[in-house]
Amino acid sequence: MDNPSFSEFLSRHVSGPVQKLAIDAGFTCPNRDGRAGRGGCSYCNNHSYSPKYCNSRLSVTEQIQQGKDFFSHKTKSDTRYLAYFQSYSNTYAPLGCLRQLYEEALSASDVVGLVIATRPDCVDMDVLDYLAALNKQVFVHLEIGVESTYDDVLKRINRGHDFACTQQAIRAIAERGLTVGAHLILGLPTVTPERDVDQADQLNELPIDVLKLHQLQILRGTVMAKDFILHQADYSLMTAESYAQLVARFLKRLKPSVALERYVSESPDELLIAPRWGLKPQVVEMLVNKYLKEIC
Repeated sequence: MDNPSFSEFLSRHVSGPVQKLAIDAGFTCPNRDGRAGRGGCSYCNNHSYSPKYCNSRLSVTEQIQQGKDFFSHKTKSDTRYLAYFQSYSNTYAPLGCLRQLYEEALSASDVVGLVIATRPDCVDMDVLDYLAALNKQVFVHLEIGVESTYDDVLKRINRGHDFACTQQAIRAIAERGLTVGAHLILGLPTVTPERDVDQADQLNELPIDVLKLHQLQILRGTVMAKDFILHQADYSLMTAESYAQLVARFLKRLKPSVALERYVSESPDELLIAPRWGLKPQVVEMLVNKYLKEIC
């Protein structure tokens, strides 16, 4: 596999050891507040991936310090940090509010850049212009929730936008010289393995710098958990082996310039309904590398 790792990608932009610190700044999403829909994405339970040190009741500065304390056992004295605005849609607010939050993060000691997770329909051109200007001083990386390149699937999971919106947003970000990360879920309802792999071709046509791949997970407290019970025939939950084979096939189709941040997701046991593999992400990554070698 020729794709660079995420650490290799970061080394092009930030020197020395780097650690991301997740932040919950209290944002919401347009398909939760009614602008695009209600109920949120059907698979989404934010508690499944938010670190324990994230707490929207604390200020950005306080969360950054808690994140530093959380990672203190493994970081080096010269480690620098990226403030990762992670929870919900982190460009979904007026520019003045965003500027205040982002610049508060950058004022913390040893914070040298921002990673901002958001939705394609929350990419405002004025905000992008501001981030492009900021990017001349510090590293700024936008992470876009693509989730699927198929409009029928996006509708099924209640995303509230189509793939054309995703394409437009990613191109607008890249045109301003900002790096782009994409997040894709494999194994969504009604999607066959062949359709999943074909999405690599569609992503190859976009100026994406980094990719996160996740397996579909059915989580408690989500709309999908109810849909899974009612329409189990639409769900083809994979074993760790079959998922690793699918990822290997996908990566063989992916253009080699895209850095890979993650192959697999891990959710708290008390929230996870299925699939329950009982494996650490590193084991799944080893399986992916095994199948990549076999394909070669």
